[in-house]
Amino acid sequence: MPLQLYDKAKVLEACMSVFAQHGYKNTSTIMLAEAADISKALIFHHFKSKKNLYLNLLEHCITKIRFELGVDAIIEQGDFFEVIEKITLLKFDYFRKYPTEYKFVFEALYTVPEEIKEEIAEKYGKGSAERHQLLEQLFDKVVLKEGVDRNYAFELVLITMGHFEKKFIAEVTDIETMNEDYGQHFFKEMNLFHRMIRLGIAK
Repeated sequence: MPLQLYDKAKVLEACMSVFAQHGYKNTSTIMLAEAADISKALIFHHFKSKKNLYLNLLEHCITKIRFELGVDAIIEQGDFFEVIEKITLLKFDYFRKYPTEYKFVFEALYTVPEEIKEEIAEKYGKGSAERHQLLEQLFDKVVLKEGVDRNYAFELVLITMGHFEKKFIAEVTDIETMNEDYGQHFFKEMNLFHRMIRLGIAK
C-alpha cells in the first residue's frame, strides 16, 4: 500500500519519537512499526532498512531546521559576534519548541551511532565546512588590533564556540533543563567570553 495513503508526517514523527527515546541501537523495526501504526513490511518496503529510515528522518530534521532558522542567510550579514549570538539564541528557542527533534538530532550529530557514522560524515561534513567558510568570511570584516594574527584569532573564536557547544550538550541532557533561567545564564557566560576576546584580558 502506498505510503501517501498514510499521513507521512505522522509516520515520521512517530518514528522519530521512538529513536529519540531509545536511541538508534536500541530501536527495532517492530517498535517503529507499532509506534507509526503501520506494518513492519511497509517500513521495509518504503525505507528498505532501519538505517535508511533514520537517515531520512535526519535529512527531514536538518532541512526543517535550516529553513526555520535561516542560519546560512544570517551568517552572510551583520557583526560577527552578534551573528553567533543570534544563531545560538535561535537554536536554543527552536529546540525548546521541538524537544523530540533536539534529542534525535543530538544523537545523530553528537553521539553518532557507529553503524551510520560514515554516511553522516559524508552527507553533512561538506555543509559544515561551507558554513565554517561563511563564518570565516564574516570574521574577515572584524577590525583587529594591530599585531593580532587573523588566523589565530579566528581559531580562538572557534575554540570558544566549540567549548560552549560541548558545554550545552553536556548540561542539557534533559530537555526540562533548557528553561529560561538556563538560557539567560548560558548567553551571559558566552557573551562574557566573547567580550574578553574582543577587548583582551590584560590591563
